[in-house]
Amino acid sequence: MLQPWAVHWIAAVLLCRAVAQYSSDQCSWRGSGLSHESHRRDVEQVYLRCSQGSLEWLYPTGAIIVNLRPNTEPSSRHMAGLHVCIKPHTYSQGSHLYLENNGDLTMLLAEQEQAQSTVHCFSLAEGALFVEAVPQEDISRRITAFQYELVPSQGPGVHMYPYLHPGLVTCKPCSDEEVLMAVCSSDFAGSGIFRGVASGTNHHSPVVVSLSRLFRQKSRVFAWGGARGRGWAGRINVPAQCSVHPGGDEYLFTGSVHFGKAWLGCAPRYKDFLKLYVRAQKAGTNPCEIDTD
Repeated sequence: MLQPWAVHWIAAVLLCRAVAQYSSDQCSWRGSGLSHESHRRDVEQVYLRCSQGSLEWLYPTGAIIVNLRPNTEPSSRHMAGLHVCIKPHTYSQGSHLYLENNGDLTMLLAEQEQAQSTVHCFSLAEGALFVEAVPQEDISRRITAFQYELVPSQGPGVHMYPYLHPGLVTCKPCSDEEVLMAVCSSDFAGSGIFRGVASGTNHHSPVVVSLSRLFRQKSRVFAWGGARGRGWAGRINVPAQCSVHPGGDEYLFTGSVHFGKAWLGCAPRYKDFLKLYVRAQKAGTNPCEIDTD
């Protein structure tokens, strides 16, 4: 049986759909509970259309519904295959996070669990994100804040996404076509060597790398002035099943960036990649051109 507060919220949810408010920034939203009248339990609609972004709710009161969609007009089939992954900031507090589907609320993350900053994923088909403020006398230091990413559950590279199926990420070699496409479309691409393995989890380990070439990078995960002031340096998360040999051959590093951290994708030996690249260049089948000198 639904609790009285749940019935109240469901009625408010149905009512507020007709007076939805849109965020001016389609990727991120920042709002304040102080805009709500103290005697009302408002439910505000927030619409975000981006593959990734953030939400920051200061002094939370009442509730908000966060509707997440990609920045293209998706088909119903595409929507059914999309997942949302959220990562609360360690200072996030003041709210419980639920999934809302036709008035039904399912707990996703309680207030006290958000300090762990653990990534949680759910399918868009399961509903919208319902953020309910926890009633309290002093809201002056309460901020609910998290990052989000929209992730397809099918298609190329999905098996490498680290949060949808923890522990099932594999370390299978990439095909020639996948390597060539990875150089062109990955969040980062460069060549260098493994320098050492840091302590990680049962599922992945952060590996220290230094790069002599950096073709591209996103979010500045690699910093200039690595080993002895030369090249680029940083860390790449590698699945626990992958064997890493520090100080050995030079590798091509490609991969993706999730919540500010780099994750390894295709990583053949650089000399093998050069042979593949030259063959594809002569055949005119390269999806893009890079400077390999």
